[in-house]
Amino acid sequence: MTNVIHNFNAGPSILPAEVFEEASRAILNFNNTGLSILELGHRTKTFQAVMDEAIALVKELMRLDDNHEVMFLHGGASTQFFQIPLNILGENDLAAYTDTGVWASKAIKEAKLFGHVEVVCSSKNEGYTYLPKDFTIPKTAKYLHITTNNTIYGTQWQDLDFFYRSGVPIVADMSSDVLSRDIDFNKFDVIYAGAQKNAGAAGVTIAIVNKELLGKLDRQIPTMLDYRNHIQNGSMLNTPPVFAVYVAMLTLRWLKSMGGVKEIEKINNRKANLLYHTIDSLDVFRGTVMKEDRSKMNVCFVAINEQLEKEFINECQKEGMVGVKGHRSVGGFRISLYNALPYESVEAITDLMKDFAQRKS
Repeated sequence: MTNVIHNFNAGPSILPAEVFEEASRAILNFNNTGLSILELGHRTKTFQAVMDEAIALVKELMRLDDNHEVMFLHGGASTQFFQIPLNILGENDLAAYTDTGVWASKAIKEAKLFGHVEVVCSSKNEGYTYLPKDFTIPKTAKYLHITTNNTIYGTQWQDLDFFYRSGVPIVADMSSDVLSRDIDFNKFDVIYAGAQKNAGAAGVTIAIVNKELLGKLDRQIPTMLDYRNHIQNGSMLNTPPVFAVYVAMLTLRWLKSMGGVKEIEKINNRKANLLYHTIDSLDVFRGTVMKEDRSKMNVCFVAINEQLEKEFINECQKEGMVGVKGHRSVGGFRISLYNALPYESVEAITDLMKDFAQRKS
């Protein structure tokens, strides 16, 4: 087995080497304070500087306007499934949802606890292997919820203009493609993402909210679930996940050093193009998603039979390629191409795919 590890895990996933190195030093001695980042008081000026930089970097990388507030929250992206409608959906209001995968369906379930939900489209009938195109967004909707990228099935909304033109506030779960492509983030009224794919380590969720949506309900909201309280307290309403915020800050700093979102998108496109071209050119493998809906973050495909799938997984393991096996609910293969994954890792697995196909054809 090779000593080189190629990490294609879907999340928690690969982080830049520089982030690991800096974070490991901080565990022993953070910024020459003599204290570990793990024991640093969150109310200290030292950690306040970390939180301030993390928030500022999100705003800078996304080019957010003054109406959008950035929060670093507990609870994972799944908590946002109910925290969003709790804050902005009245019991007599309507919210529109797109059903394009497991996470979208879970968000729909939670939203129904707080108001009326209309599922405007669904691709469940075809195993979520495509994204619906012909549907109507009700103008009366309080908001439209989309999942921009589907980690399990490998689909991604490529054309977002349709949603922009709807005139309805857009809420987006960007957990698996946040900061991976250059889009107008200001056109979204809520963005949320677990950090553990493109923006840091597991344990913190980045949430961006247009503050114009808040404070318009008669509903009483528990203190810890009210966005306004987190904004007012600078994401330190209670003890934040200090280390996870720090790793996110380092990851955002790395992304800025790479040239920001616009430059990382170019790299991500190169990685995705190479991998999809390889899949399409080999008879042994077959993509599972409609080409126009293919994700540039999570590439899903299968082998032509179960035996070859087992053999290819075994060869990947021998070559130090981890995280290649598809999600347990769909099988096959899934290769995740998050921001920190080097192009060389994609070259390595495509070389293996070509060699494997040549031997098995």
